[in-house]
Amino acid sequence: MTVLTTAVAPEQLRDRSFALRRRMMHMAADKGEGYIAQGLGIADVLAVVYFRQLRFDAADPEWVDRDRFVLSTGHYSVALYAVLAELGILDDDDIATYGLNGSDLPMSTFDETPGVEITGGSLGHGLGQGVGMALGLRLDGRDSKVIVELSDGELQEGSTWEAAMSAASFRCANLTAVVDCNGIQADGPMVLDMEPVADKWASFGWVVEEVDGNDVDALCTAFDRLDSVTDRPKVIIARTTPGHGVPTLVARERAHFVRVEPGEWASLIEELENNHA
Repeated sequence: MTVLTTAVAPEQLRDRSFALRRRMMHMAADKGEGYIAQGLGIADVLAVVYFRQLRFDAADPEWVDRDRFVLSTGHYSVALYAVLAELGILDDDDIATYGLNGSDLPMSTFDETPGVEITGGSLGHGLGQGVGMALGLRLDGRDSKVIVELSDGELQEGSTWEAAMSAASFRCANLTAVVDCNGIQADGPMVLDMEPVADKWASFGWVVEEVDGNDVDALCTAFDRLDSVTDRPKVIIARTTPGHGVPTLVARERAHFVRVEPGEWASLIEELENNHA
């Protein structure tokens, strides 16, 4: 068994982020539409989580002592699939079917896909499932940790705060949440003003770090600080930019479900390449 743990330098993580973004763009290129902007925005978070924070075995995604990563925003699937492909858990034949009818890689995740912990689609449930995992691991005497990604849009759902309250009450120190605060939801900007987000989590008893979610160094520092907390759940408020790395997509007014004309993809991928160079 090859256990992947993480001691990757920030400059290497930035290369990982770029590799994830490039893979996402090629996965989405022939689909014409999708949640590519959120995927590009969350790439730095996933690079740090998977290549620096998690303990798992790429050859055995169901390894019982693995750390768990829960993608609550199942429509960010293109980003998670890109990670799983970079790790070799998914192969090129799998990736080629992304978003197609009958594929094991739908546009919103389901847990039969290797390396995917929960079925996504209905938002507001990932944190609750993560709390259950954290408690179950503790009851089993395992030292595995759980990292849950969720969105600022999900903060509008009462189930999220019920889960947050429960995690604090049960002192789930093996649980870390990462809130992708990108300021958008299905119809445009956030409907409800959730600010100050960090203060809300702190009031529920969580230890909070707030960072630029597209700054790898800041993300590493935040995780390092939280790793020393042993008595409470932790949360990183990650301020991300939808479409990060591709200026044309960043400028799109409606970035939740992006529609891209076939002739645009080549220029968008070129933008990504030039930004990384």
